[in-house]
Amino acid sequence: MRISEERQREGMQFAGKKLRHEMKYYIHYHEYLGLRERVGAVLTMDKNSIGRDGYHIRSLYFDNMHEAALNDKNDGIFQRKKYRIRIYNKSDRVIKLERKSKYHEYIAKESASMTREEYDRIIAGDWEFLRNSESPLARDFYFDNKHGLLKPAVVVDYQREAYIFPVSDVRITFDKSLKGSIQSLDIFDPNLPMVESIEGPKTILEVKYNQFLPDFVYGLIQMSAANRSTISKYVICRERRKSYAD
Repeated sequence: MRISEERQREGMQFAGKKLRHEMKYYIHYHEYLGLRERVGAVLTMDKNSIGRDGYHIRSLYFDNMHEAALNDKNDGIFQRKKYRIRIYNKSDRVIKLERKSKYHEYIAKESASMTREEYDRIIAGDWEFLRNSESPLARDFYFDNKHGLLKPAVVVDYQREAYIFPVSDVRITFDKSLKGSIQSLDIFDPNLPMVESIEGPKTILEVKYNQFLPDFVYGLIQMSAANRSTISKYVICRERRKSYAD
């Protein structure tokens, strides 16, 4: 029986959240060059790309007073979450509040738009306006702050080259030049001090999809389960930041 395209895109659900598979790999530069040619010849480049190298992502991550987002990842907790505010190409034209949740092998991402004024209020410590927001995510962000005292933890910065395929909502991304902030946490600072966070010429390959990964896509990337890594850009940059503070 053929699965409808709508069903393929909907994917699995848990606690009202859409779940997706996510696989991550470290690859060296020569591997990246070969993969981008194979993938780019068949899949469509993300429409938000502003050139062959894709687009720039900068995210401000939050953690609570117990550093749950950091420790839960390192401890391998089955169900965990983290909040971030994300911008693109160092501009305030699009600002997103996001929550990424992890359920063992599956991920869920929720997103809500935010204005520059709202961002500035949060950074200034004024969260109260979120309490009655029309966005359930914004309200959760507020209540998690009330219970856990969320605060900015690190800025994560990288260049993303993304390709998409409609069946099972496949998304393949190459994340390059991963950097983390070491002093300021102002994501709109054009001169924000950053430091390279991965040693060597490594790129992070991510493969996300709904129910299944089409065989021909798997053949394109030619990766194996043995090569997978439990990569967290947040944890990498947060620990790098801590090393500079020590």
